[in-house]
Amino acid sequence: MQKSESTMKIGPQTYEKLRNYAEILKLPPEVIVEQALDAFFTEVNRQLGEGNPLDDNAQTNLSYDEFWDGVELEE
Repeated sequence: MQKSESTMKIGPQTYEKLRNYAEILKLPPEVIVEQALDAFFTEVNRQLGEGNPLDDNAQTNLSYDEFWDGVELEE
């Protein structure tokens, strides 16, 4: 089976930094990119709150009180 490869362009300064860190850490550049993106996604999830930020139903901009304000439950 043939592996599908994706490409992405990055700026020359970023590429040079990536190469330098890859050499210093003795890691393939792809590993550094994967680790950096994992750390980025973890931080974004933390900032947005727990759960999947890509799930439209998981995120709301209302607090608990704002959501339930004006709702009266009948018994």
